[in-house]
Amino acid sequence: MAWRSYAQLVRLPNLPSALADIGLAGLATGLIVARLPVFLLLLTSSACLYLAGMVWNDYFDLDQDRRERPTRPIPSGAVTLRRAALLGTCLMVVGLLLALAAGYVLRSLDDTSSVMLPITVAGLLTLTIFLYDAWLKHTPIGPIAMGSCRALNILLGFSLAGSLRLDWPLGPHLAAAVGVYIVGVTWLARTEARATSKTSLIGASLVLLSAFALALAVPAYRPADTASVVFPYLLAALGFFIGFPLYRAIAAPTPATVQGAVRRCLMGLIVFDTALATGAAGSVGLVLLVLMVPSVYLNTRRWLYAT
Repeated sequence: MAWRSYAQLVRLPNLPSALADIGLAGLATGLIVARLPVFLLLLTSSACLYLAGMVWNDYFDLDQDRRERPTRPIPSGAVTLRRAALLGTCLMVVGLLLALAAGYVLRSLDDTSSVMLPITVAGLLTLTIFLYDAWLKHTPIGPIAMGSCRALNILLGFSLAGSLRLDWPLGPHLAAAVGVYIVGVTWLARTEARATSKTSLIGASLVLLSAFALALAVPAYRPADTASVVFPYLLAALGFFIGFPLYRAIAAPTPATVQGAVRRCLMGLIVFDTALATGAAGSVGLVLLVLMVPSVYLNTRRWLYAT
């Protein structure tokens, strides 16, 4: 069915993780309820830009997918190159328009807020997504570029505050933690379709470990009683959740084990965002775990894929 091909093209199982980024930022600002219309616009903008990035990823990877993943929507002919380009363009335009609308609604709620902040961050995110998909992905700085996309997605959520200065330096710190996590996952996934060296897998695992180190410092930006007591336990649980498949991938670096580790790390991003939210906003951050429900469900559908 055609809709299945498009669901595969946009990597639907990964969408909840992008929404979790915006949720993390919104909870950290403490302004979701007061500025709910703006939050919803930013959430939808992020979703559109994320889905667009997945489409352009496969658009520019056509030659490689013909060799390594010929059954995917574009190389198989289920989605034409022209339709993929049209979908990617429309999603990006809608995402930017939603961010622009968020700025104007934000100003109507608080006349001291910057109208241009959400669209500026969304514009930088769009540019970084396109540069990554079209060129940077296959360069040595590809993982850093992908991590930058996630960091900018966090900052897009922080634009809910109307000024990034209001959450300095917590906002950039959270963006850095999530960005570094994604650098590790992207490094891990670079050669998931073919043999991967143990050295590369160990390097990616160390990057992921450094993201955990950044996460541990988050409560320092808030009063002593702000962080939830579950904060360190969530990080520990996530360590085990992604640690076992990483160990299996390092022990036997085959495409199957590496792809399994990548899928687990992508699902784990929601838990990572949740842990960061409990460190920055308290137990209310646990609400982000709701996004694990669609993530787990979609990841169990055999006709869908996350990597």
